[in-house]
Amino acid sequence: MTQNENTIIKFYTAFANADTVQMSECYHPNVQFRDPIFGLLKGNEVCQMWKMLIERSKGDLKIVFSDVKADNYLGSTRWIVTYKFSATNRRVVNTIQAHFHFKEGLIIKHTDDFDIWKWAKQALGLKGFLLGWTGFMQKKIQKQAHLSLEVFIKKGTNN
Repeated sequence: MTQNENTIIKFYTAFANADTVQMSECYHPNVQFRDPIFGLLKGNEVCQMWKMLIERSKGDLKIVFSDVKADNYLGSTRWIVTYKFSATNRRVVNTIQAHFHFKEGLIIKHTDDFDIWKWAKQALGLKGFLLGWTGFMQKKIQKQAHLSLEVFIKKGTNN
Protein backbone atom coordinates (compact mmCIF):
# COMPACT_ATOMS: atom_id res chain seq x y z
CA MET A 1 0.00 0.00 0.00
CA THR A 2 1.36 3.43 -0.94
CA GLN A 3 1.62 6.41 1.40
CA ASN A 4 -1.04 8.22 -0.63
CA GLU A 5 -3.42 5.25 -0.41
CA ASN A 6 -2.95 5.43 3.36
CA THR A 7 -3.80 9.15 3.24
CA ILE A 8 -7.07 8.44 1.41
CA ILE A 9 -7.94 5.69 3.90
CA LYS A 10 -7.12 8.01 6.83
CA PHE A 11 -9.32 10.75 5.33
CA TYR A 12 -12.43 8.60 4.80
CA THR A 13 -12.00 6.71 8.07
CA ALA A 14 -11.86 10.08 9.85
CA PHE A 15 -14.90 11.23 7.85
CA ALA A 16 -16.84 8.13 8.89
CA ASN A 17 -15.88 8.91 12.50
CA ALA A 18 -16.81 12.62 12.15
CA ASP A 19 -13.20 13.58 12.96
CA THR A 20 -12.60 16.83 11.09
CA VAL A 21 -9.18 17.33 12.70
CA GLN A 22 -7.87 14.06 11.18
CA MET A 23 -9.54 14.91 7.87
CA SER A 24 -7.80 18.31 7.79
CA GLU A 25 -4.44 16.66 8.47
CA CYS A 26 -4.76 14.90 5.10
CA TYR A 27 -5.00 18.16 3.17
CA HIS A 28 -2.16 20.38 1.95
CA PRO A 29 -2.64 24.01 3.15
CA ASN A 30 -3.20 25.06 -0.49
CA VAL A 31 -5.81 22.37 -1.20
CA GLN A 32 -8.44 22.90 -3.87
CA PHE A 33 -11.74 21.02 -3.77
CA ARG A 34 -14.42 20.83 -6.44
CA ASP A 35 -17.80 19.13 -6.62
CA PRO A 36 -21.17 19.81 -8.29
CA ILE A 37 -22.71 21.32 -5.14
CA PHE A 38 -20.00 23.69 -3.87
CA GLY A 39 -18.07 24.24 -7.08
CA LEU A 40 -14.48 25.30 -6.34
CA LEU A 41 -13.31 25.78 -2.75
CA LYS A 42 -9.76 26.58 -1.62
CA GLY A 43 -7.66 26.21 1.52
CA ASN A 44 -9.53 26.55 4.81
CA GLU A 45 -12.91 26.68 3.01
CA VAL A 46 -12.48 22.99 2.21
CA CYS A 47 -11.97 21.94 5.84
CA GLN A 48 -14.80 24.22 6.99
CA MET A 49 -17.15 22.65 4.41
CA TRP A 50 -16.55 19.16 5.84
CA LYS A 51 -16.96 20.50 9.38
CA MET A 52 -20.27 22.17 8.43
CA LEU A 53 -21.61 19.04 6.73
CA ILE A 54 -20.67 16.83 9.67
CA GLU A 55 -22.19 19.23 12.23
CA ARG A 56 -25.42 19.54 10.23
CA SER A 57 -25.74 15.75 9.99
CA LYS A 58 -26.09 15.59 13.80
CA GLY A 59 -24.52 12.13 13.85
CA ASP A 60 -26.75 10.75 11.07
CA LEU A 61 -24.01 10.32 8.48
CA LYS A 62 -22.81 7.04 7.04
CA ILE A 63 -19.66 6.86 4.90
CA VAL A 64 -18.58 3.73 3.02
CA PHE A 65 -15.55 3.82 0.71
CA SER A 66 -13.83 1.29 -1.57
CA ASP A 67 -11.49 0.91 -4.53
CA VAL A 68 -8.74 3.07 -3.03
CA LYS A 69 -5.94 3.54 -5.55
CA ALA A 70 -2.98 5.93 -5.54
CA ASP A 71 0.55 6.32 -6.81
CA ASN A 72 3.01 9.11 -5.98
CA TYR A 73 0.93 11.82 -7.63
CA LEU A 74 -2.66 10.73 -8.31
CA GLY A 75 -5.34 8.74 -6.48
CA SER A 76 -9.01 7.81 -6.48
CA THR A 77 -11.70 6.13 -4.47
CA ARG A 78 -15.41 5.45 -4.69
CA TRP A 79 -17.50 6.45 -1.71
CA ILE A 80 -21.13 6.41 -0.73
CA VAL A 81 -22.61 8.83 1.76
CA THR A 82 -26.03 8.43 3.37
CA TYR A 83 -27.54 11.31 5.34
CA LYS A 84 -30.57 13.55 5.76
CA PHE A 85 -30.31 16.80 3.81
CA SER A 86 -30.73 19.43 6.54
CA ALA A 87 -32.79 21.91 4.50
CA THR A 88 -35.56 19.40 3.66
CA ASN A 89 -34.91 16.52 6.11
CA ARG A 90 -34.99 14.15 3.10
CA ARG A 91 -32.78 11.04 3.01
CA VAL A 92 -29.96 11.17 0.44
CA VAL A 93 -27.75 8.29 -0.74
CA ASN A 94 -25.02 9.74 -2.93
CA THR A 95 -22.47 7.64 -4.82
CA ILE A 96 -19.32 9.63 -5.51
CA GLN A 97 -16.13 9.06 -7.46
CA ALA A 98 -13.28 11.01 -5.87
CA HIS A 99 -10.03 11.94 -7.61
CA PHE A 100 -6.93 13.29 -5.87
CA HIS A 101 -3.63 14.96 -6.65
CA PHE A 102 -0.92 14.76 -4.00
CA LYS A 103 1.91 17.08 -3.01
CA GLU A 104 4.35 16.39 -0.17
CA GLY A 105 2.28 13.37 0.90
CA LEU A 106 -0.91 15.43 1.30
CA ILE A 107 -4.00 15.99 -0.84
CA ILE A 108 -3.51 19.18 -2.87
CA LYS A 109 -6.50 18.69 -5.18
CA HIS A 110 -9.72 16.79 -4.42
CA THR A 111 -12.50 16.45 -6.97
CA ASP A 112 -15.79 14.67 -6.20
CA ASP A 113 -17.88 13.65 -9.22
CA PHE A 114 -21.54 12.63 -8.92
CA ASP A 115 -24.86 13.05 -10.67
CA ILE A 116 -26.26 16.34 -9.36
CA TRP A 117 -29.71 15.63 -10.81
CA LYS A 118 -29.89 12.34 -8.89
CA TRP A 119 -28.78 14.21 -5.76
CA ALA A 120 -31.34 17.00 -6.34
CA LYS A 121 -34.20 14.50 -6.79
CA GLN A 122 -33.38 12.96 -3.41
CA ALA A 123 -32.55 16.16 -1.51
CA LEU A 124 -35.19 18.49 -2.96
CA GLY A 125 -37.99 16.11 -3.96
CA LEU A 126 -40.32 17.08 -6.82
CA LYS A 127 -38.59 20.43 -7.42
CA GLY A 128 -35.24 18.61 -7.77
CA PHE A 129 -36.80 16.04 -10.07
CA LEU A 130 -38.32 18.65 -12.34
CA LEU A 131 -35.51 21.22 -12.33
CA GLY A 132 -32.38 19.55 -10.94
CA TRP A 133 -31.00 18.81 -14.39
CA THR A 134 -31.10 22.49 -15.46
CA GLY A 135 -28.13 24.83 -15.33
CA PHE A 136 -30.35 27.39 -13.60
CA MET A 137 -31.17 25.04 -10.72
CA GLN A 138 -27.58 23.79 -10.45
CA LYS A 139 -26.29 27.38 -10.17
CA LYS A 140 -28.96 28.10 -7.55
CA ILE A 141 -27.84 25.02 -5.56
CA GLN A 142 -24.20 26.17 -5.75
CA LYS A 143 -25.09 29.71 -4.71
CA GLN A 144 -27.05 28.44 -1.69
CA ALA A 145 -24.23 26.05 -0.73
CA HIS A 146 -21.66 28.88 -0.86
CA LEU A 147 -23.91 31.17 1.18
CA SER A 148 -24.40 28.46 3.82
CA LEU A 149 -20.64 27.93 4.01
CA GLU A 150 -19.94 31.68 4.31
CA VAL A 151 -22.44 31.99 7.17
CA PHE A 152 -20.97 28.90 8.88
CA ILE A 153 -17.41 30.25 8.62
CA LYS A 154 -18.42 33.72 9.90
CA LYS A 155 -20.33 32.18 12.80
CA GLY A 156 -17.26 30.10 13.71
CA THR A 157 -14.94 33.12 13.73
CA ASN A 158 -17.32 35.09 15.95
CA ASN A 159 -17.23 32.50 18.75
